[in-house]
Amino acid sequence: MDWVVYAKPPFGGAEHVLNYLARYTHRVAISNHRLVAFENHRVSFRWRDYAHGGKNKVMTVPAEEFLRRFLIHVLPKGLVRIRHFGLFANRRRAASLQRCRSLLGMQPCLGRTATAASQPPCPLCSGPMIVVEHITAQQLRYALIPIRQPAYALDSS
Repeated sequence: MDWVVYAKPPFGGAEHVLNYLARYTHRVAISNHRLVAFENHRVSFRWRDYAHGGKNKVMTVPAEEFLRRFLIHVLPKGLVRIRHFGLFANRRRAASLQRCRSLLGMQPCLGRTATAASQPPCPLCSGPMIVVEHITAQQLRYALIPIRQPAYALDSS
């Protein structure tokens, strides 16, 4: 039996689809700051009306309806919110990132060593970060010093 996929183009375009899916991968269904009140078994919350220019509005619904709407957005047991794939898939992440660095002409990022335990970790690979230069907030604000290019970017030969 053949596998047949039927998919219509999204109404709002690809950007609309990505914005919609991002709500499920990066955020909870509703954050606490959007909740306005809970009185007399009714929940009031802020929402954005995109049909009318993205205006912020307040909606009040019975508590049961609020819970029904909230539970629609809860993932089934066993599913996680963010799954990494491609370059960032867990199985081949280290090898993929090493390959990317070599293709970009970057130096390999070394893992954490016992001698570098006092160094702050690199936010990308968790290896020891080597401080090349300290920039103060004032220097950054007024651009008093030129930003140095990495060594691999200077060597074009």
